[in-house]
Amino acid sequence: IAFCTTAGATGEDSRLAWFRDAKLGIFIHWGIYAVDGVDESWAFYNGKVPYSEYMDQLEGFTGEHYDPFAWASLIKRSGARYAVLTAKHHDGVSLWRTPDKHFNVVDHTPFGKEALTAYCQALRRVGLKVGLYSSLIDGSHHDYPHFTREEKRYEDDPARWNRFRDFMHRQIADLNQRFRPDLVWFDGDWEFSAEQWDAPGIRAQLLATNPDVIINSRLQGYGDYGTPEQGVPITRPETEYWELCLTMNDNWGFQPQDTNYKSVNQVIRILVECLNMGGNLLLDIGPQADGTICPEQVAILEGLGRWTAKHAEAIYGTRQGIPAGHFHGPSALSPDGTTLYLFLDHVPTGPVMLKGLKNAIKSIEVVGTNQRLDWDIKMKLSWSDKPGIVYIPLPRGLCDPEVTVLALELEGPIDLFR
Repeated sequence: IAFCTTAGATGEDSRLAWFRDAKLGIFIHWGIYAVDGVDESWAFYNGKVPYSEYMDQLEGFTGEHYDPFAWASLIKRSGARYAVLTAKHHDGVSLWRTPDKHFNVVDHTPFGKEALTAYCQALRRVGLKVGLYSSLIDGSHHDYPHFTREEKRYEDDPARWNRFRDFMHRQIADLNQRFRPDLVWFDGDWEFSAEQWDAPGIRAQLLATNPDVIINSRLQGYGDYGTPEQGVPITRPETEYWELCLTMNDNWGFQPQDTNYKSVNQVIRILVECLNMGGNLLLDIGPQADGTICPEQVAILEGLGRWTAKHAEAIYGTRQGIPAGHFHGPSALSPDGTTLYLFLDHVPTGPVMLKGLKNAIKSIEVVGTNQRLDWDIKMKLSWSDKPGIVYIPLPRGLCDPEVTVLALELEGPIDLFR
């Protein structure tokens, strides 16, 4: 995904510092698509259901049990430091009343009120950063050229395009000025160029009225951080800041037939892979049309929260781990590089092995237990500058049921023999 960042500047580093340290966020896909449990926006775009049938879901979107403070509390317990809610998806139906009175849940659904004020208040009350998702695409707007995959409203009509772009810019400006999000998560930029969207203008508009806001990469080169989707990167993305967005099952929004949920163990191990490469995980939930979150999703967040609470020191604020080959597993470093965290997703059959560490070790602790471990160094020869191999015996009784974390306190910032 193409993107650019000016993160080398001091001001940019300060603006993005909280995001770099947060490590875990929760994505929330909530919209009318939860009524029938169909693909969000893509259901009509890809011809699975007619557009009229898709929009009939407006009548069933009640939000009668919408409790943003319960959402915020659950998200906080999961260990997440921010959340991103779909304020408007590609279908054009917004969760607040926009300036142009376009499709929204206030005027066009039984819910009858905007969802964003209470959402923002709830997150901020529990100390979470506020993210809002906004699609550049709007399949319901008569001036947007792409209606479905097979049907286009027009091919080349500058007047209509300019009307749509003005409308879209007004929506973004209103979203930014009214709710002042900490993060704006754009989507849909692939359909047109940066010039056509006026991506530079969108970025400038956001920062002019909300100078601390950060922007994801899906703005045709005018975002702050990378957003790989679903597939866990094998190597670190080529960006200073990045975030993997990931579903709990196989779909973003609520689809009751999709029971292919990842286990708590699998989610934790994916989070650990992100930590190892210096990135964040943005894990998705899909509330039902009445605003409730299904038990399977709650259980995953609660299980994740047990692990993050226990291992907080090895998660938040950490930096990319050591290169592969030194340790057979993911790792992370404290910001000053003097503590090395080793993540073990198994019960070892023998001592944990670490190669190429030139630093002296001050202590080794099993994170979350206050238990200190001994270590042994083999093959450190007096006549060679090669460090020996560190062996760390780990009693089975100290292993976490999901992922065990060892903290090695070092003499000075980490120094590796390569």
